[in-house]
Amino acid sequence: MSPIAVVVGPPGAGKTTIGEGLAAALGVGFRDTDADVEAAAGKPITDIFTQDGEAVFRAAEAAAVATALVEHGGVLALGGGAILAEATRALLVEHTVVFLNVGMAEGVRRTGLSAARPLLAGVNPRATFKLLLDQRLPLYREVATIEVPTDAAVPEEIIANLVAALGARAGTTPEGEQ
Repeated sequence: MSPIAVVVGPPGAGKTTIGEGLAAALGVGFRDTDADVEAAAGKPITDIFTQDGEAVFRAAEAAAVATALVEHGGVLALGGGAILAEATRALLVEHTVVFLNVGMAEGVRRTGLSAARPLLAGVNPRATFKLLLDQRLPLYREVATIEVPTDAAVPEEIIANLVAALGARAGTTPEGEQ
């Protein structure tokens, strides 16, 4: 089993919103590796970061991604930093990866610099978000099969375009006809 699409992107890109909508449009299940990590740890990601540290979280995240890539046949959303692990990037080579690209201003607006996002907490969250984008953009592009700018698009439009793009990649129309 292999996911139909793996959704990646920075915080605020819309991975969960687009992932859930895409799964519904394709009639398949949705899975989020952040939820898998929380379920396995028995606590929220913010608690893992503060109590156990980022290294513990990243190891759990890499394991969750590796498991989900072989277990899940629908749409899979990865945490924003999952692509930091070289092993994860290597695994993604075999999959259709949708990179939801969001610019700094829109990403900051969407996240609201939420305390629920541990990497955005701190003295200067805007600068932290910019640094995060600068560091991760090449990695998102390295793994991406499809890149979708999300700043000016509504979820329904992105989902419709992805359904068409995924159908074209599979050599079918969105209705499944050859």
